[in-house]
This record gives sequence, C-alpha cells and structure tokens, in this order.
Amino acid sequence: MFRKYKGELGLSLTAFIWGSGFIGVSISLSGGLTPLQILTIRFFIGAVLIGVIFFKEIKNNITKEAIISGSIIGLFLFIAFAFQTFGMAYTTASKNAFLTAINVVIVPFIGFILYKRPLDKYGIISSIIAILGIGILSLEADFSINLGDFLTIICAFGFAFHIFFTGEFVKKYNPVVLTVVQFSVATVLSLVVQILFNEVRINAEMSSIIGVLYLGIFSTTIAFLLQTICQKDVSETKSAIILALESVFGTILSVIILHEVLTVRMVIGCLIIFSAIIISETKLSFLKRNNLKQEKTESIK
Repeated sequence: MFRKYKGELGLSLTAFIWGSGFIGVSISLSGGLTPLQILTIRFFIGAVLIGVIFFKEIKNNITKEAIISGSIIGLFLFIAFAFQTFGMAYTTASKNAFLTAINVVIVPFIGFILYKRPLDKYGIISSIIAILGIGILSLEADFSINLGDFLTIICAFGFAFHIFFTGEFVKKYNPVVLTVVQFSVATVLSLVVQILFNEVRINAEMSSIIGVLYLGIFSTTIAFLLQTICQKDVSETKSAIILALESVFGTILSVIILHEVLTVRMVIGCLIIFSAIIISETKLSFLKRNNLKQEKTESIK
C-alpha cells in the first residue's frame, strides 16, 4: 500500500511542510527577524545542506549552462520569497497562503506570452475564477487592497515564473545542480539587499531563531528535495493538485496555531481560488472520464 502511493504521500508531506512554512515565517517575523534576514538565513541553510549532501553529484554534473539557468530561477525564487515574506508582515498567514497559490493559474499565460504556446479554455476560465476569488478574499469594502495582499500577489507571479523556468531547465540540466545554484543565488541577493537596507545586525528572540531554522531545514532543504524525488513517480497534473494543498494546510495551521479568525468571506474566497487551481490543472478530466464510463454503460444496455 505504502509503496504503491509513496509518490503521492511524499508530495502530500511536501505540501504540508510548505503550508507549515507560513507559520514559520510569521513566528520569525514576530520574534524580531526582518524579512530579508529570514530569506538570507533560510537560503544559506538550504544551499549549504544540499551542497554537502550532494557534493559528488554536483561536482560531476555542474556546467556553465546549468549555472546560468540555476541563476535565472534563483532570481525568481528570491523575488517570490521576498514579496511573500514582506507580504506576511502586512497580512494574515492564511490569506498569504491562498494568494500565493494562484501561481498555478498564471504559469500557462507565461508560456503563451514567451513561446506563443496556445491557451485552452480551461486556463482562461480558471483565471477568471481566480480573479473573482482574489477580489472576494482581498478587496476591502471600498474596493481597495491592503499592502500585504498586493505584495503576496506579486509573489505569486514570482513563483509562477520560477515554476515555468524550472520546468524548462530541469529537462536539460541536473536538478540537484539547479537547486544548489538557485539557493546560492537567492542567498547572495538576499544578503546584498540586506546590507543595502542596513539590516546586518540580528536582534531576535529564540522563537524567531527556531522559526527560521525550521524554514531553512524543512521548508527549503527537505521540502524541495522531497518534491524532486517524488515527482518521478507522479504525473505533473496530479503533482500540481497535491502541492496546491499547501494553501489549505497553511490556512488550517494558521487557525490552529496562530489562532487566526476565518470570516465567511475568507472561506468563500479561498474555496473559489482553490477551485480555479483544480480546474486549471485537471481541465475537469475526472468529469470527462465519468461521462465516458456512463456512455459506455448505456451503450452496453
């Protein structure tokens, strides 16, 4: 039983770890660390751990082209996490989790713009539904949007570009090399910006240190490795759906651990965004299969 579904179980664990990462960021911020300090530390931990664990594999597969490609996705990784972490300082962890998840809907449009890849009707429909969900979840009574939600939406675009280019480059280069390069680039970028903002001095409580260590070890190193390993046994569509559960886990854990209050409007907005993700990734294929089965049954009768 376990062996048969080890890929699905592994990806579910990845989604859970990423969902718990929203709690780690919230705790780290409340304990005194700045968003830039959190980014620098978590990416540094990830780069060092992966570099040490897979030193031989990296040494045997690293190339100039892989470094350039890893640097590109590292740039988008930095942008995504930077805006996500800054956004967390001005919004709730639960809203941050669901707004981040709309990256799944954005990815097909990147392919359309950059490579003229055709859009299907499900991509357009899911995008419209996602925009509706974002409006319900984020817009205030006067139709304005708060700073944290706006920054998180930018973060979703960053993750969308990261996912898109990772999918392009992983077909050509070693995934471990790409991972260690992108973490290294994100570390350097975080540190440079941290120095520019004069945030080199760390003055944090123990809870904040524990939070960022969790982010570096679990949400960054283990989760990314687990995702890479498990996706070999699971289709891309199913993987995307399972990983989209990150937003659900993030919301549930935010309510349980951080005692966030979920309003009816937030629940409706989250459900609409999640349905957009499901439509975008499955193209309602499960309904088509059920209709075919029903037609075959009727024809037999």
